[in-house]
Amino acid sequence: MSEKKVSILTAFKTIIWPRRNLVFIGLVLIVISKAASFVAPMSLKYLMDDIIPNKDLDFLKLLVGAVALAILVQAVTSFLLTKILSVQAQFLISELRAQVQKKVLSLPISFFDNAKSGALVSRIMSDVEGVRNLIGTGLVQLVGGSITAVVSLILLLRISWTMTIFTLVPLAIFALIALKAFKIIRPIFRNRGKINAEVTGRLTETLGGVRVIKGFNAEEQENKIFEKGVDRLFQNVKKSLTATAFMTSSSTFLLGIATTGIMGIGGYKIMMDELTIGEFLTFTFLLGLMVAPIVQMSNIGSQLTEALAGLDRTEELMNMVPESDEENRTIVLDEIQGNIVFDDVSFAYEEDKEVLHNISFEVKPGNVVALVGSSGSGKSTIAGLAATFLNPQSGKITIDGKDLAQVNLNSFRQHLGVVLQDDFLFEGTIRENILFPRPNATEEQLQQAVEAAYVNEFTDRFEDGLDTLIGERGVKLSGGQRQRIAIARAVLADPKILILDEATSNLDTESEALIQKSLATLTEGRTTFVIAHRLSTIRKANQILVIENGRIAEEGTHDELIAKEGRYFNLFTYQARI
Repeated sequence: MSEKKVSILTAFKTIIWPRRNLVFIGLVLIVISKAASFVAPMSLKYLMDDIIPNKDLDFLKLLVGAVALAILVQAVTSFLLTKILSVQAQFLISELRAQVQKKVLSLPISFFDNAKSGALVSRIMSDVEGVRNLIGTGLVQLVGGSITAVVSLILLLRISWTMTIFTLVPLAIFALIALKAFKIIRPIFRNRGKINAEVTGRLTETLGGVRVIKGFNAEEQENKIFEKGVDRLFQNVKKSLTATAFMTSSSTFLLGIATTGIMGIGGYKIMMDELTIGEFLTFTFLLGLMVAPIVQMSNIGSQLTEALAGLDRTEELMNMVPESDEENRTIVLDEIQGNIVFDDVSFAYEEDKEVLHNISFEVKPGNVVALVGSSGSGKSTIAGLAATFLNPQSGKITIDGKDLAQVNLNSFRQHLGVVLQDDFLFEGTIRENILFPRPNATEEQLQQAVEAAYVNEFTDRFEDGLDTLIGERGVKLSGGQRQRIAIARAVLADPKILILDEATSNLDTESEALIQKSLATLTEGRTTFVIAHRLSTIRKANQILVIENGRIAEEGTHDELIAKEGRYFNLFTYQARI
């Protein structure tokens, strides 16, 4: 994973520059707003030195009118800034979330095996939020504040250069402290995103596994783990608050010194007739205009630091290599027959720990190949390779003579159907779950799938039938019912290649009998990989591969392998005795 930090320049190129028109409008508005903010302090000199001593009522009315107009301009520009930039910032956040989610879904299965879903949710939803400080009012305030500070400085120098120089010394010290603090804060913010993702990830797991937690009376243990995570988050926040508080108190102290000095120097100059009361008041107000954005910049600086830390983490995800690899996967499959050949295929999940060793076999179109063997022998890995969830380390897998490593994944997977042991059902209705692969299927096609998988055997007993809500992951249904819905989903998808991974493992005898019938319908005319521990479910397979320690130990039909009296014979007779 890239540890490269996102710089202001990168953020400018990728986020700000494409929206330069809106940012420019924001800058124009803030320049107008800041220009209007100078009207009140500049008018003080005329009020104190000209209007009041001369009792000039007409000039007073004019001055009050100008100040009132300036305040109105500030209010309108402030509203427009929020309306234009803050709304655009929120739109950008939603756009970025969609991009990150799209990127995450394009990553290979191996990435998800090593990542917590809750942590990914946090990264998709939270890490991009800081962007609002780049495109929103944060950056514009930074630029606007800089303009105000520079203009105020010029005007202050014109009134009294000695008083101005005196105030610049503590401000320069404060600027150095702020720069040092930001260097410390950025890694803290970056780490906060990571901790937040871990805590969210664990919480998501806890809520998902609440039955296991309660079943083992492990609430106390989970509470402790969560409390530890929350405390890590607190310690991180405490660090950033300490750094921010140090900056704030430094600014208060240094500005206090500047103010005290101005009172002394200003008072002396007025007594010596080197400064008028109007000029002194104007100087004081302009000093406020110069200092306010500098202090505000420390706050905006930490916001921008947080934004860039979030973008660092988002960038890591966006730089990951997707599984589709469009440069090499150029073959597009329109129609497929379903002839799959494994040619000397080896695979390892970790380096130097091969799970499959030089596997070679062929599955003819429409045939059923059954993979049997003890747990951990490599059956699911073969199925994963056939489904393109994994890629071989060496050797070649072909579909209708074409190298699967060069085939466009979307064009292959539109012909693929999968029924897993613990098949995932989405929260919603039974109907929505069956329609998942083909949302636009007709009612007739839906009913055919429902009947083929014997789903109607239990939905007819439900008050809402197919529109019954099944809860998160189908928690309100039995294992057999969930399995039948998964099979109905595969029937509706009408795939050419089918992977059945322990598809009957969760079933009672009655359910299994029904599902054996539905599987017979489902596998007809489709190239099918069946993984099953119950050997009774695979007797009718055209081809049985006995996998042991990542190698094909035996190969043949049920009758041929029984006649051999080898490993398959032992497995079968052992199960028959149970």
